Amino acid sequence: MPERISFGQLPTKLVEAVIGVEQYVNTTGLDFKLLELVRAHVSQLNGCAYCLDRHIKEGVHAGEDPLRYNLLPVWHETPQLYSAKEQAALRWAEALTLISENEIGESLVKATYEHFDRDALANLTLAVAQINTWNRIAKPFAWEAGVFQAG
Repeated sequence: MPERISFGQLPTKLVEAVIGVEQYVNTTGLDFKLLELVRAHVSQLNGCAYCLDRHIKEGVHAGEDPLRYNLLPVWHETPQLYSAKEQAALRWAEALTLISENEIGESLVKATYEHFDRDALANLTLAVAQINTWNRIAKPFAWEAGVFQAG
């Protein structure tokens, strides 16, 4: 499918705004490999091939084990591969991404607070919102998966 609107055709201020949020998230102190796991999983949930490809490549380039990306769709069944903190982040990301299907209840918040303090949870929430934004730009405009080069 040909691209409908390419990255280069997006309004400059839109790109600056979304990249600005991404740059902020990347400097919050959240582990980059954790962020890339979350970004890849959210992209899986949203069916965004371009973003999934990009964030797997970014994570592997940062030293992530590719096996963990291969099994990310079934992370619930392979908890030995993901730390308790990563599981909490993935659970939070799923709940926020599929928010119409999930209650963001006290038990989820409390469980997530076991691994993230207030600021870290707020920043993780922004990271999830940010990748959902990219998914909602890249997918409808049919950005081509497989062409991104990390590094």
